[in-house]
Amino acid sequence: MQATRERILNILKERGQATVQELSSTLDLTTVTIRHHLDTLRREKLVAAPEVLHRKAPGRPQHVYRLTEEASDFFPKRYETLTDMILAELREHLSEEEVENLMARIGKRIASEVRIPTGASFEERVVVAVEFMDLRGYMAHWERDDDGQYLVHVANCPYEGVARRHSEVCKIDHTLLTELLGPRLAELERIADPPHHCTYFIRLHNS
Repeated sequence: MQATRERILNILKERGQATVQELSSTLDLTTVTIRHHLDTLRREKLVAAPEVLHRKAPGRPQHVYRLTEEASDFFPKRYETLTDMILAELREHLSEEEVENLMARIGKRIASEVRIPTGASFEERVVVAVEFMDLRGYMAHWERDDDGQYLVHVANCPYEGVARRHSEVCKIDHTLLTELLGPRLAELERIADPPHHCTYFIRLHNS
């Protein structure tokens, strides 16, 4: 990101809000230049539309600028570190079976968000499941092999870094797909291992 716009975002983050004049004074730039950068940040949905600053003293009204909720993603986060610590605590105080059951419950909770049409064929269920995973950042796709069995491929795990250190997290995705597609599900490859993607095989028949 352009350095000046990054500085504007940091100022708004620290102060909560600022006027064009305040930003101009802090950054030693003209108000025209500040407005140009703010317009760009608004188009990028990082800065909200200006709001009138109510003043007790007479004079022209000023406008204040604030960050949008989307701007939160711009700043550093340590979700992965927090997740690591939570999982470490769970491992210390719960049995392996209890941790796995907890992951399964999370997978079921996520699966409950998926709406599969009544009477949908199995292939339609696969399509809905893969589209749902795509929306959550999995970069998923499916195919049928020569025997007519289904394969679901996942190129990106949203919590890959955590899964590398805590393999029990993979139970979430396995349960998610099991809930949506049925119990005959086998994981052929894990994203934490080469070639760094997951493939789920759905057995439709007993053979």
